[in-house]
Amino acid sequence: MAQIFHRSSNSLAKVSIAAALLTVGGIIWAAYRLNAGSFTTLVEVARDQPVPFSHKHHVADDGIDCRYCHTSVETSAVAGIPPTETCMTCHSQLWTNAEMLEPVRTSFQTGKSLEWTRVHDLPDFVYFNHSIHVNKGIGCSTCHGRVDKMPLMFKVNTLYMQWCVECHREPEKYVRPRDQVFNIAYEPPDDQMDLGQRLVAEYKIQKLTDCVTCHR
Repeated sequence: MAQIFHRSSNSLAKVSIAAALLTVGGIIWAAYRLNAGSFTTLVEVARDQPVPFSHKHHVADDGIDCRYCHTSVETSAVAGIPPTETCMTCHSQLWTNAEMLEPVRTSFQTGKSLEWTRVHDLPDFVYFNHSIHVNKGIGCSTCHGRVDKMPLMFKVNTLYMQWCVECHREPEKYVRPRDQVFNIAYEPPDDQMDLGQRLVAEYKIQKLTDCVTCHR
């Protein structure tokens, strides 16, 4: 019986299988990189805002405490976006004619709030409470980074579930003394693990990793 397929068919089949596997692998790798890249996560991407507010200027240069603007961060689930009146406590006297602050003055005069673009935007199906984290010794910079070095605000972490769970599983790596929570420049000491374990016990921190903790 005559041979139906050319002897090169075996090699062609092997090459085809290898090419298919490489293609599938490449698609999976590309999807992973896209999911982890700044295009999707918006990590280190400064968002457009109605006013180019500089945390660097207000925090590092002027020494303004986080709680002056984010008044509810210690007592509420949300840190709070400061009303225009908070801005005007200073800017009714400082930079009163600055062009970049015209939206602030207009907002104050009309009573219409500025429409800020949320930088740290969690999905609606995730429950997060700022106050419990702050009162358990999780510092602002742990999640938000060195905002005192940001002329324009951007995320430094993805806020993906994996990132949250890492802290929930091992809070001793991240917890700090309560009096250092609002110290943006705080650096963990060399004995962080020993300190963290003591603080976890002192603050009665539970390693909450059940789904219902965040998905209610």
